[in-house]
Amino acid sequence: MNSLDWAVLIGYFGVMVAIGMWSHRRVDDVGDFFTAGGRMPWWLSGISHHMSGYSAVMFTGYAGIAYQYGITSYVTWSFPIAVGIAIGARLFAGRLNRLRSRLGVASPLEYLKNRYDLRTQQALAWSGVLLKVVDVGAKWAAIATLLSVFTGLSLNQGILLTGVITGVYCTVGGLWADALTELGQFVIQLVAGVAMLVTVLGELGGVGGLGTVWDRLPDGHAQPTAGPYTLTFLLAYLFIKTFEYSGGMWSQAQRYMATRSAREARRSALLSAGLWLVWPAVLFFPMWAAPLLVTATKPDASDAYALLTERLLPHGLLGLVVVGFFSHSMAMCSSDANAIAAVFTRDIAPAVSARARTWSHRAGLLAARVSTVCFLALSMAIATQVNSPAFKDIITVVIKWVAGLVGPVSIPFLLGMVPALRRSGPVAALVSWAAGLVAFWLTNFGLSGVELQLQIAAPVATSLVLFVLLGLVRPETSDARDALLARINGPGEGGEGAAREAVTSSGG
Repeated sequence: MNSLDWAVLIGYFGVMVAIGMWSHRRVDDVGDFFTAGGRMPWWLSGISHHMSGYSAVMFTGYAGIAYQYGITSYVTWSFPIAVGIAIGARLFAGRLNRLRSRLGVASPLEYLKNRYDLRTQQALAWSGVLLKVVDVGAKWAAIATLLSVFTGLSLNQGILLTGVITGVYCTVGGLWADALTELGQFVIQLVAGVAMLVTVLGELGGVGGLGTVWDRLPDGHAQPTAGPYTLTFLLAYLFIKTFEYSGGMWSQAQRYMATRSAREARRSALLSAGLWLVWPAVLFFPMWAAPLLVTATKPDASDAYALLTERLLPHGLLGLVVVGFFSHSMAMCSSDANAIAAVFTRDIAPAVSARARTWSHRAGLLAARVSTVCFLALSMAIATQVNSPAFKDIITVVIKWVAGLVGPVSIPFLLGMVPALRRSGPVAALVSWAAGLVAFWLTNFGLSGVELQLQIAAPVATSLVLFVLLGLVRPETSDARDALLARINGPGEGGEGAAREAVTSSGG
């Protein structure tokens, strides 16, 4: 990178901080901080939902899959995510919005105390928060690793730089800052992605290269499934991603909660689904063509896209693409930080501290910001340890546990809103959650030779079957639970004013 690339990079960081400072004026209480006060336009929510769903792994791990196997990187990754979000638009997006507009909650898990009980809420909250700390730590390390390749900064310097800048804008501006910076990051990625596509097409002889390149690529590059990424893997991935991207990742649930109405939440989901269907294909094409232009040096070919960038792009555009590399990860980290702060402030703190239950407007907002800073600082501290040989193995294991928790946590959370499953109560929720964790451990550590698709699907499938089955054989019904579900699922869209009043009266 030369001075022009550095100017682009510094300018990007400056814009992110400026957006955070501007967003600060729109945050008056925890409802604004965690759900944008229910005033976020559907199109901004949709772009934010899309951007908060993937990280720099797109340009490393998935770039390697694209280099080795071709279009299967798209068919077995972004395509099932697009379909899963579209399914979730019908099943979950509107219901998640009504959690805010009708129940007045500011955290995705806040309604679980009334839907099940305090034990269930705390089990899901604590397990998700503790493991997300390590998950986000790994993402900081991934960003810093990419930054070090292009800039020469050390790993710790990269973690500190990206973490502090992300911390500034997401702590002062809350979800508004997250969404607006993600919009800016999407525009940057749009320009960088199109620039890379045009440059690669120029190397391949023009637009005609879109059709002729496949005859020159290695055999199998045009096959929709290849290697370990089989049709069964695709179906298993679709199964779990439907829950994960429909709100199982708490940050994504927040995007639906932040819109003005259930109808706008569904429109937001459909926009995100459309972006997942189209945009990754634009980003992937240079990766598919990479074997004709560069030779990857790593066994998993995870350096293919970086090599392509260094070879083809002029300075200035190189800096823009470098920004694009880690803008996705910054978006995901800031989104996770806001979601975890919401769960800690609204769900965990009131359960362990009587004082937290009576926080004033100002105290609640201060607690939200302090918990965001603490989460970011702890995750950054964990990220600095990835060079430790002992901890490197541990963090890999825990990251796998984070992936395994998506299903067990999301099943009671999402399906708890569905009226047909109203008979599944606290026992069903806790048993399905615990059994999902056991299934994950067995398929990943307890048993040998388990196929990849079974490792992916077993935890969520186990949780789903037990949650539904226990509701049938051991129903736990109550009038209060039925009344809660009626408010989440009844006709109409609910009122923003009532929701804000409810948040305020509950200690926000």
